[in-house]
Amino acid sequence: MPTRRDLANAVRALSMDAVQKAKSGHPGAPMGMADIAEVLWNDFMDHDPANPSWADRDRFVLSNGHGSMLIYSLLHLTGYDLPMEEIKKFRQLHSQTPGHPEVGYTAGIETTTGPLGQGISNAVGMALAEKVLEGQFNTPEHHIVDHYTYCFLGDGCLMEGVSHEACALAGTWGLGKLVAFWDDNGISIDGHTEGWFTDDTPGRFEAYGWHVIRGVDGHDAEAIKKAIGEARSVNDKPTLICTKTVIGFGAPNLCGSHDCHGAPLGDDEIAETRKNIGWEHGPFEIPDDIYSGWDARAKGAEARKHWEEKFEAYRKANPELAAEFERRVLKGDLPADWAKKAEDFINQVAEKGEKVATRKASQAAITGYAEALPEFLGGSADLTGSNNTDWKGCKDITATVSDGNYIHYGVREFGMAAIMNGVALHGGFVPFGGTFMMFSDYARNGVRMSALMKQKVIYVFTHDSIGLGEDGPTHQPVEHHASLRHIPNLDVWRPADAVETAVAWRCSIERNDGPSALALSRQGLPHMARDGQQMADIQRGGYILRDCDGDPEAIIIATGSEVEIAMNAAEELSDRKVRVVSMPCVERFEAQDAAYREKVLPSSCRNRVSVEAGVTDYWARYIGLDGKAVGIDTFGESAPGGDLYEYFGLTTPKVVEAVKSVLA
Repeated sequence: MPTRRDLANAVRALSMDAVQKAKSGHPGAPMGMADIAEVLWNDFMDHDPANPSWADRDRFVLSNGHGSMLIYSLLHLTGYDLPMEEIKKFRQLHSQTPGHPEVGYTAGIETTTGPLGQGISNAVGMALAEKVLEGQFNTPEHHIVDHYTYCFLGDGCLMEGVSHEACALAGTWGLGKLVAFWDDNGISIDGHTEGWFTDDTPGRFEAYGWHVIRGVDGHDAEAIKKAIGEARSVNDKPTLICTKTVIGFGAPNLCGSHDCHGAPLGDDEIAETRKNIGWEHGPFEIPDDIYSGWDARAKGAEARKHWEEKFEAYRKANPELAAEFERRVLKGDLPADWAKKAEDFINQVAEKGEKVATRKASQAAITGYAEALPEFLGGSADLTGSNNTDWKGCKDITATVSDGNYIHYGVREFGMAAIMNGVALHGGFVPFGGTFMMFSDYARNGVRMSALMKQKVIYVFTHDSIGLGEDGPTHQPVEHHASLRHIPNLDVWRPADAVETAVAWRCSIERNDGPSALALSRQGLPHMARDGQQMADIQRGGYILRDCDGDPEAIIIATGSEVEIAMNAAEELSDRKVRVVSMPCVERFEAQDAAYREKVLPSSCRNRVSVEAGVTDYWARYIGLDGKAVGIDTFGESAPGGDLYEYFGLTTPKVVEAVKSVLA
């Protein structure tokens, strides 16, 4: 009968062998955290290896994702679809065991981690989603949402600012089903951390409103078990368990040293480690009794079956709630009447035809769609009144209100992005959050992770140009449209009016393979008249808004607030054949078939002008070397928005001049 230490040593052996075979990786963290993982996964975790997406499973997040062999070992040993051959292919091309855990590659991986601090922040989002689903679906008699989020994190995660942002909110929200384990080994890549990490971490988390369990020996199974039991008994606060560990535990010469943090142990040290921990098995050899001690398949199937029985009782007592839970959480479908309601709303906006700032048009779209989408989970990073992300009937989420649908993130743009990623990964919601477009820089790596993980997260970036005016260059985005468009798999929408805004929201809501960013104006933008075909073509990302008789002599491509300028310029050039193309979403346009793209931007017409209140080099792909770009390649100034457009040459006369120059 294997002991707990024997079971933990299987993780150590697999981790050091895989890293050694790959000739790269991080063996120290998995070896140091193996004892904690053994207790958590064998005594507390509710999960089903045969059904990794079971809705009420406990979530496990490895925030210090460089220690990925820890979670790969756990998934393999407990019975997930991760065969030993994939363990042997650690860090190899297209294996199920990439260098850092990645959603979509391996069954049982809940989130992509590696950029430190974001895993714990995703875990906060998952725990928030669990709490809100509890409030929206549980009844006094039936608790169908009742699971924990567990997170391992290291010193590096706690140094990153995003962890401060998210963990402070976790305390404020009272996320009692979030349990984090601090792998307190005092080591980072540069060595012993006392020269750069001297925070009173337990005191900091207590100040956040967390329950903190100090001084737990991370290699004492009974102490770990006791701490987890205490954490689960606290319902109104998240818990931080401070586990003191030795990095590379078991390696006789390298344990406790940064030398085993991010490099293979080496053949000699591995041989010595085997002797030291009593592991009498060859590389990648796991005895049957060790497999039996880890196997979670029967227990997981029983736990899932028990939940399914509870859900059937819930369905009988609450058929409408159960149907909604199935749609939102189990299937992730939009409502059956969604398409009609969305189409009706867009047509209403077109009929109204009002001049309005697209940030206000966005609020109207949120309001119009929210009635049909109870899965909306909105919010803002302390700019609700400016981003216009709230709506009539939205309800704030607090420590005591769990059935709401609106979040005040405070001034925490990065934390907001990472938390929304966790919410999306958990399932059951369409999260969106707002800030000024300038501060997308603060959120950028969270936005990038949304795109990398292909999560449905909607970013509402308002005040999208020099048009915001008097706040000046610190708040005026110039490079941001281009910068965001360079993130793969991110749809960036810059709508020209309320209709394009409504379509942008619809497309973002319907998208299932990645995030969207909406760049919205502060200033009012006029309604653009469209026929039925033009209305239908908005969703294609780029379309002909104003055409001419016959083949065009010149094409003006514009986005957002500059579409009005382009249209006015084309009107002044009525004696020439000038086409105006509105390009609200380059990514959507690029995804269209070649015939459509050629129809909108015929290769025979090389006389092209781009107009956008931002850096100009991005548009070279469409206007070529012979085209002209009207934009702004410097930082802005502080003045009323209209004055700035005049000062920087974003005007109808300047566009007319540019068109004439390409026609010359």
